[in-house]
Amino acid sequence: MFPTTRMRRLRRAKFRRLVAQTVLLPSDLIYPIFVDERLESRREIPSMPGQYRLPINEVAHEVRQCMEMGIGGVILFGIPSHKDELGSSAWGEGDVVQRAVRHIRSELGDEPLVITDVCMCEYTSHGHCGVLREGEVDNDSTLEYLKRIAVSHARAGADIVAPSGMMDGMVRAIRCGLDEAGYKDVAIMSYAAKYASSMYSPFRDAADSAYAFGDRRSYQMDVRNSDEALREVELDIAEGADIVMVKPALGYLDIVRRVKERFSVPTAAYSVSGEYSMVRAASLRGWIDEKEVVDELLHCIRRAGADIIITYFAKEWAEAWTST
Repeated sequence: MFPTTRMRRLRRAKFRRLVAQTVLLPSDLIYPIFVDERLESRREIPSMPGQYRLPINEVAHEVRQCMEMGIGGVILFGIPSHKDELGSSAWGEGDVVQRAVRHIRSELGDEPLVITDVCMCEYTSHGHCGVLREGEVDNDSTLEYLKRIAVSHARAGADIVAPSGMMDGMVRAIRCGLDEAGYKDVAIMSYAAKYASSMYSPFRDAADSAYAFGDRRSYQMDVRNSDEALREVELDIAEGADIVMVKPALGYLDIVRRVKERFSVPTAAYSVSGEYSMVRAASLRGWIDEKEVVDELLHCIRRAGADIIITYFAKEWAEAWTST
C-alpha cells in the first residue's frame, strides 16, 4: 500500500522496456502485396496512400525489402487481366499469383515466407467470393474451385495458402486437395472469423474486387456476433487449419482474445485496409502522430492475443523498430 507501493517506479524510461509485458517484433508481421498483371510499373492505390499495385517483375524486390527488415512474410493478392463468371484466371499455371510466386522463388529462393490469398472475388466479373447459382453464391460448387486454386498456388511454391471466402467446408476441401496432390507440408491459414465489415472498402479499390450487386453478408459473419466466431474457428481447426485468422483486427480484439484463450492455436489478426486508410488520412492532415499511433495499435492487437499481425504498416513499423 502507498507509500510503500508506488506503481510509478517502474514507469521511468530506463525501466519501461525491461518490464514490458507485450513484445512485438518485425518477424510477427505479415505484409500484404497487390500484384497486377496488367501493369508495367507500380501504381499508387488512391484510397490507400503509400500502398501500391505492383507489376509481377517488381514483386521480388518488394519481398527482398521485407526480408531485409526482418518482416515475417508476405501475403499476395492478385489482380488479373481477365475476369469472368467463374473466376477462371485464378487457378492457371500462368495466372498472376502463380507467376508472382515463381518470380519470388526464382529471385530469392526458398527463404522468404510466401502466403497466398485463396478466394475468387478478385477474379470473378461479379465480385463475389464464389460461383453463382440463381444470383446466390453456391457454397458447395465453389469448394472445388478453391481446392484447384490452392493446389496451383502450392505447385508454384507457396508456403501457406489462406482461404478467405468464408465458404463452409473450404478448409477440408483445400486440405484434401493439397494432400492428394502431394503438398502435405503446405500450411493453411484460414480466414476463420471474417466479418462482413464496412472496413474493407479501400481493399476493394486496391484489389479491384467490388461486387456488382448485393453484398457478402450471406457468407461473411454478422458484426453483432461473437459466439458464432468461436464455432467457425472450431470447425476450421477440425477441418485442418494450421493457423486461424480474425478479420478485421481493431474492432474485433475481443474475438482475438476469445479465440486465443479458447483454442491456444496460432492466431492471426488482419489489420485491414480501412484501418490503414483512417490512420494514414489523419496523419496526412497532421491530426495524429502516425508513428506513435501505429505502434500503439499494433501492440494492442498483439496484447489481445494475436501471434501474427497482417498489416499494411509492416514496413514502416519495422523500419522504426530497427532504428530504436
